Amino acid sequence: MNANSRPVHSNQSSVHDQLHALVAKHAAMAFRKPFSKVNLEAFTTSIAAWKAYGDAPLILDAGCGVGLSTRKLAQAFAESFVIGVDQSADRLSRDVRWTADLPENFITVRADLVDYWRLMLSERIYPQQHYLLYPNPWPKKSHLGRRWHGHAIFPVLVALGGRIECRSNWKTYIDEFASSLHQFSGIAVHSETFDSAAEEALTPFEAKYASSGHTLWRCSTELLPRPSITKTFVNS
Repeated sequence: MNANSRPVHSNQSSVHDQLHALVAKHAAMAFRKPFSKVNLEAFTTSIAAWKAYGDAPLILDAGCGVGLSTRKLAQAFAESFVIGVDQSADRLSRDVRWTADLPENFITVRADLVDYWRLMLSERIYPQQHYLLYPNPWPKKSHLGRRWHGHAIFPVLVALGGRIECRSNWKTYIDEFASSLHQFSGIAVHSETFDSAAEEALTPFEAKYASSGHTLWRCSTELLPRPSITKTFVNS
């Protein structure tokens, strides 16, 4: 692993001054967008695989990249079923080095998370655990609306409930994610550093950032499902 990854550079050094207002706007407005056929098929396939596996707690690996994290989560939580979702066919098709027996309790699918999350909520499918591991930081200050916690879809993430965890090598991203979670849920959420040397890296990015000497950040909390927002946010 080459330890040459550059830290995130941004013209924003702390939580965006418009984050609170943007979150409030998304909470108040309806979000309706037709579901694409590709995303519907991916959702149907993955949920069918979960149901065929048995009555297992569901873990969602949102933005799973090459799927290494999906496999590792499946291995770590053998009693659960893990669905890894990523929009990139190229990433999902890459060969993932895996030396142990391949777990049976997972599936990876290509889909747009904006549709996938809404489909989960529309079907009242609530993950027990929900991971967002090293999402694109969109580091420019003008990019706030492209970050998941600044996106119109964020109320759906909160409504899905479960234990949600986000990780990044950019402290501002995690501070903002925690702030948005608190604003929607009322639960105090805190950013924290963690030592990846004490835990096996879940993703190739996590391993690379750690080897490059980056400080790694995460926030997590336990959320209750909020099915009452379904009609506002998931109608196609």
